[in-house]
Amino acid sequence: MSGKGLNGTPLTRDFANGGVSFWYRQIGLPARRDALPGARDYDVAIVGGGYTGMWTAYYLKKSQPDLRIAILEKEFAGFGASGRNGGWLSAEFAGSRERHARARGRQAMIDLQHAMFTSVDEVIEVTKAEGIDADIHKGGLIHVATNAAQNRRLHQELAELRTWGFAEEDMRLLTKEEQESRISVAGALSATYSPHCARIQPAKLAVGLARVVEGLGVDIFEGTTVSEIRPRGADGRATAVTDRGTVTAEYVIRATEGFTAGIRGQHRQWLPMNSSMIVTEPLGEEVWERIGWGGFELLGDEAHAYCYAQRTADGRIAIGGRGVPYRFGSRTDVRGATQPQTVAALHKILTTLFPATAGAKIQHSWCGVLGVPRDWCSTVHVDHRTGLGWAGGYVGSGVTTTNLAGRTLRDLVLRRETELTGLPWVGRQVRQWEPEPLRWIGVQMIYALFRAADRHENAQMGRTSAYARVANLISGR
Repeated sequence: MSGKGLNGTPLTRDFANGGVSFWYRQIGLPARRDALPGARDYDVAIVGGGYTGMWTAYYLKKSQPDLRIAILEKEFAGFGASGRNGGWLSAEFAGSRERHARARGRQAMIDLQHAMFTSVDEVIEVTKAEGIDADIHKGGLIHVATNAAQNRRLHQELAELRTWGFAEEDMRLLTKEEQESRISVAGALSATYSPHCARIQPAKLAVGLARVVEGLGVDIFEGTTVSEIRPRGADGRATAVTDRGTVTAEYVIRATEGFTAGIRGQHRQWLPMNSSMIVTEPLGEEVWERIGWGGFELLGDEAHAYCYAQRTADGRIAIGGRGVPYRFGSRTDVRGATQPQTVAALHKILTTLFPATAGAKIQHSWCGVLGVPRDWCSTVHVDHRTGLGWAGGYVGSGVTTTNLAGRTLRDLVLRRETELTGLPWVGRQVRQWEPEPLRWIGVQMIYALFRAADRHENAQMGRTSAYARVANLISGR
């Protein structure tokens, strides 16, 4: 397939293949590991071979090398959001700060944010120590406002963050000259900058982390579908029921994020939200001269249906946002095919922000699912009575949060009382999502309202659109 897509979006032959993320198209899919060979017993069984599962296994093995640990993965390690995300190793944390503060106090939420700051550096340090080359560059994060309402919101949000422990060195307003010298975004009225963010190549991190974890002695079983997780029985062992045999363990940790609905009894636990991405062909020097972006910062905007972007190590722009946000019945398109209208919408955002890319071909597109709790707040927990634990609900901010979750799960499993186990997201209980069709109707309404809000604000509204306020009310954010 080549030629033109919707609205004249230029496509290349590579685009037709879709599905797998560009990150894996760049490095090649990893060789498959063996499936579970039958019933087994472990100290810790981890369901899900993404970042959360692998970080948890890594830190447990590093702390107690004699632990017998298995990771059970339906596809291959790094198949889901871990290998499809936008490559933001960011200190942004999902959910309402006020809600987290109500659990253990305001200072606890400030401590949680500072733990996210240090987690960015923790990931960088571990990759260096373990020889994982993931194209990491810590250039920071820029958020831009491109209309009056976004501009007002950006300033309000910065003032609010000051009350939550964000010092000037953690996030600051850029002068117009600073912003233009870093990156030229068409129509940008203002911008903030935070140093607590790094660009990564997500698949390289996933593949490298799997290699390291396996080298520590963790068993990774791929092509193994877990259908049910059971609490401790009379024998004192928790259980993961798979299509390849039953795994018993002292602890079974659920690390399935956007695929959680596929486990029996978890259908309404976390909503699988879809996010889509496109990537350009490598851009020429004349294009980069017009755009700048020499610091390789990550880039986001202040729209309600927001976008996220990076300049890749090989000179492309990868940009993402919400496409079809949710499929009825919590179904997931695990193969990652992206709708042509979503590609066209993302291409429009790309060329609006960067007019110099108007002639660039879109070389690849893909999508993936992320987990959204009913209150949009991430959580981590281990129940010593049942032997069950979990972490997730990252709402798209999971690359760094998974590392913090892995270290926290380590301390919880090993029954250590640490600064991490005292953070307010630990043990958070969230009510389930509504049954269908209410769930589907609600999500469709939310994103229709967000898109309407963005259209109204682009029409020179000076304040946040009422549509967005209604969407937030429905969503429960």
